[in-house]
Amino acid sequence: MDRSDTLLTTPPEPGAAAPPPPATRPEDEHPPPATAPRSPAWARPALVVLLLATGLLYVWGLGASGWANSFYAAAVQAGSVSWKAFLYGSSDAANSITVDKTPASLWLMALSVRVFGLNSWALLVPQALCGVASVGVLYATVKRWYGPAAGLIAGAVLAVTPVATLMFRFNNPDALLILLLVAGAYATVRAVETAGTRWIVLAGVLVGFGFLTKMLQAFLVVPVFAGVYLLAAPTGLWRRVRQLLLAGLALVVSAGWWVAIVELVPASARPYVGGSQGNSILELTLGYNGLGRITGDEVGSVGGGGRPGGGGGPFEGQTGLLRMFGGEVGGQISWLLPAALILLVAGLLLAGRAARTDRTRAGLLLWGGWLLVTGLIFSFMSGIFHAYYTVALAPAVGALVGIGGTLLWRQRRPLPEPGDAPAGPRWQRWRPLAATVTLAGTLVVTVWWAWVLLGRSPDWYPWLRTAVLVAGLVGAALLLLGTRLSRRLAPVALGLAAAAALAGPAAYAAQTAATPHTGSIPSAGPAVAGGFGGRGGFPGGRPPGGQAQGFPDGGRNGGQFPGFPGGGQDGSQTPGSTGGGQNGAQVPGFPGGGRNGGQQFGFPGGGQGREGGGGMGGLLDAREPSAALRELLERDSDTYTWVAATVGSNNASGYQLATGEPVMPIGGFNGSDPSPTLAQFQRHVADGQIHYFIGGGGFRANGGSSAAQEIAAWVAETFTAQTVDGVTVYDLSTGREAA
Repeated sequence: MDRSDTLLTTPPEPGAAAPPPPATRPEDEHPPPATAPRSPAWARPALVVLLLATGLLYVWGLGASGWANSFYAAAVQAGSVSWKAFLYGSSDAANSITVDKTPASLWLMALSVRVFGLNSWALLVPQALCGVASVGVLYATVKRWYGPAAGLIAGAVLAVTPVATLMFRFNNPDALLILLLVAGAYATVRAVETAGTRWIVLAGVLVGFGFLTKMLQAFLVVPVFAGVYLLAAPTGLWRRVRQLLLAGLALVVSAGWWVAIVELVPASARPYVGGSQGNSILELTLGYNGLGRITGDEVGSVGGGGRPGGGGGPFEGQTGLLRMFGGEVGGQISWLLPAALILLVAGLLLAGRAARTDRTRAGLLLWGGWLLVTGLIFSFMSGIFHAYYTVALAPAVGALVGIGGTLLWRQRRPLPEPGDAPAGPRWQRWRPLAATVTLAGTLVVTVWWAWVLLGRSPDWYPWLRTAVLVAGLVGAALLLLGTRLSRRLAPVALGLAAAAALAGPAAYAAQTAATPHTGSIPSAGPAVAGGFGGRGGFPGGRPPGGQAQGFPDGGRNGGQFPGFPGGGQDGSQTPGSTGGGQNGAQVPGFPGGGRNGGQQFGFPGGGQGREGGGGMGGLLDAREPSAALRELLERDSDTYTWVAATVGSNNASGYQLATGEPVMPIGGFNGSDPSPTLAQFQRHVADGQIHYFIGGGGFRANGGSSAAQEIAAWVAETFTAQTVDGVTVYDLSTGREAA
């Protein structure tokens, strides 16, 4: 055996059936696990290095991102001071409205903040730890059937995928979701090994908690997990069916207990369900965050749905098979996506007509199914889609690259010399050559695609593009020639191939880690043509003058956003209204405004976002109030339930995080939820529960409620405005009799 092959040894040849479990009594539900082959001495130190490097990548300079996504940061702050807000995932500690997601990811961060206090590190370190744990669990999952080398490759690919680096350094729900789903895959693998009921039930529980993290997205892997277990578990068909029914019950219970609480508790005793128009978690699950994402029919959302073969609103991009490779998405996830698809097909061909319980095929189907089901839904969904959603593909890409690469490497052996006696059928004699050519061809495709992706940011380290291509071509040539030349070339070929394949995504990941990210639409890597990129979704954190990245028709300075009537700044029209602009102009229905009383990035009331933030201040990022405004809000704060109210959750979050006091986010995330109604708001004012109303923020779109506009108009007509550092404020404690 080639000495380099010892790096990639362990499992049996592809196509060989898994060894049967030890004989057990028919009633024994938990046969003992098969003995795993002993790992080589280098495996554990290599894993430690991988995890330490991943931790360094995910934690280095983490505090520079501040509150990151202030929408979730405000909910974490609320949950850290109110257990009721903790349970429901409320945006404010006074429990006026929840975030538009289930709250499991908030629980993790809120517990950290309760222990360490409210700061960036307490908020974001739990996310980074989820990332390190995801890499470790993926390694353990792949290693069980394919050996430590495959596990290390899988973990390394996940660690340096740019969108994974982004989301494991950010406070969106995706970090915990990925950890739970990878853990669910591990439980499924353990269940398939021995037909163990407890393991498949655990998989159901983990996916159920995935639902409590990001709702129906967690269920995309359910048919894959269930199908693989039904196919490959070493027990009778009806027992497999019964076990899957138990796992389904576990999933429903683990996901449904929280839903039951929200639905059964009277609406008057809990916060409004953000993102819904009827104060229902079931409506939110099946509508705005469910089928609406597929069909584009999302009442209350901003922007239109995507159109097959064409662009949608500014937050959707193009739909179709090539969506994962497009300008905005490609640099986030697709570096090794072609390789994963090629290696999936090659691995299945190697498995051939194996026994039903063959683990080689089962693992490929598990990760291939995850990749294809999730990737196709992301590619064709017509509703709101953001590039960072693609982090859900990263574990499957890593696993397939690790599994497929090691399977092909094990097949590669020197061809028989002329005159050697033939060994086996002709097709078997040529199988090593086919494996070698496929491996080399996959590397060529990978570095060619990296060359294309790096070309989308031509001014960002331009030498890297050429270096990756040259190194990859040389590595592919060494792989092809390695069957004839000295065995010492094999480690050289392996190292060069790995460096070439990972250099592009690793460079993007390093750039992502070195760049602060804030706002609601973060993006990994440098700015690219035809996409967002940079901090908070815009190069440099905010759109440039004229055309904005990802917005072909506009940006600032009077530009227009596609799908939004009106558009830019500097006196231009506000989407969905008339008039608007900066320098004292008011938006109808949204009194006051932000910087100089005007709007930010073409949204009503807008306001100046956090420096370096995600643009579209007030809608997609928080405002950072001045010291004078903060002092005003904190005055007599103990006397009021809410120190202020303003339109939109992001608009409110900046004031809440600055003061540590509840701020009512009228209308939820987009300002389009009917919470509160005008009558309810008037009652709060009459009861002396709200001190100030702050102008600006929010956006009514896609048929959402007009309650926020009605409230803003009533405030403007009833109370006297004052300006504090360019922000319009109304003191609601005066003239309460008018309410």
